[in-house]
Amino acid sequence: MPEPTDQNARAHAEDAGEPQRRRRRDLRRANGELTDARTGTMPAVTANSSSQPQPGTPLTRRTSWAEAAAAADAAKPVVHGPAPTRAPVSAQSAAEDTLTSVPHAAAAEVPPAPSAAPSQTPAFRRSRPNVADAIAESPMPDFISSPGLFVKAQKPRPVGGIRGAIYSITGGAWNLGPNSKQRQEEELGRRISRQLQGSYNTAILSLKGGIGKTSTTVGVGLTLAEYRGDAPCAIDANPDSGDLVERALGEGIYQQSSPRTITDLLENIESIDSLTALSRYMHHAGRLHLIAGEQDPEVSDSLTAEEYLRIRKLISAYYSVALTDCGTGVTHNAMRGILQSADNLVIAAGYAVSGAKRARSTLQWLASHGYEDLARNAIVVITDKDEVSSRVDKDAIEEHLAGICRELIAVPHDRGVADGDLVTLDVLRPDTRRAYKEIAAAIVDGYR
Repeated sequence: MPEPTDQNARAHAEDAGEPQRRRRRDLRRANGELTDARTGTMPAVTANSSSQPQPGTPLTRRTSWAEAAAAADAAKPVVHGPAPTRAPVSAQSAAEDTLTSVPHAAAAEVPPAPSAAPSQTPAFRRSRPNVADAIAESPMPDFISSPGLFVKAQKPRPVGGIRGAIYSITGGAWNLGPNSKQRQEEELGRRISRQLQGSYNTAILSLKGGIGKTSTTVGVGLTLAEYRGDAPCAIDANPDSGDLVERALGEGIYQQSSPRTITDLLENIESIDSLTALSRYMHHAGRLHLIAGEQDPEVSDSLTAEEYLRIRKLISAYYSVALTDCGTGVTHNAMRGILQSADNLVIAAGYAVSGAKRARSTLQWLASHGYEDLARNAIVVITDKDEVSSRVDKDAIEEHLAGICRELIAVPHDRGVADGDLVTLDVLRPDTRRAYKEIAAAIVDGYR
């Protein structure tokens, strides 16, 4: 019997908004069965169902791969034992791979493969080695002690001479390496630039004036500043109006600069708590930092041993290498504090007979006054400042002094040193610069 007109209209109105839901509702029967296979769903089968399929009943597939995996895992025997180790692939492991790759119901129909291994031995799946295992098992190279494992050492570039000319002409294709002289120069540079742990002080002294003591202090100080990563400091402790800063800066520049001296530093030493505050009382010749000596004759000899030790303590907090120009003699007021804080000594001498005798007398005085170690490890520097006559046997003087000190170094005659004015490395002869490098290297070698 056809439905009334008003009901058809209402049904059409409802279908206008949801046509698919209306169609599915109409296709269902009253008892919940489906009339169209396209709208049905598979009946769910729980994983923990203990019921077995009846004979003649078609096998129903599970709807979830997680349920099938859980059922397969539940079917495996649980063995509690030591940590598993890799074992060769057996027939049983191959069978287990097959079981885990098919649905549970189908796997239940596959009979287990016979195994020759005992039943107590668990079977495991094949585990392929990965990259992490290969890296862990390979030996670790020591990059610290063997930095050249991956990079070949580059041969140093030759400078000057035939080797340098061949290198320049061939554009670096032919590198014969440095000659013996260049290798010695590089070795001196390495000795000078050696890293130090702590602060060290070297005193430069003599019993006679005018034999190259201050020029040696400036030349060695500038050499240390050139090769070391940390700036050195030079202190003028000469009681006789020392000219250390004038020899390093030049008379004209020193007069134009702030004339602060070691006396000004002592008056304000309690307020200095940083390198910035200390630099206000210092002068700078490149990377060489200097403390000027007192120029007033009335107070120049007033520096005591205790006052010098206070300055040395302040300097040691900011500088790893300090040079002290002690002036002439070893008995003035500050000398006791200088020798007490010195790590090694440089004894200035000359080729004149009187200069050689005074150098020997200085070493004997030190050994007899409780400074045997300083005398034994002293460096004697003979400066040919006055270019003595040919009647003086220089070899005999050197042999005489070499047996009573750790090292003897001769500085050849050089107008840049003998004039008594500004000392700069640029105007010195190559032999003179090399002598200062040898002195600087010997000084740093003595810091232990």
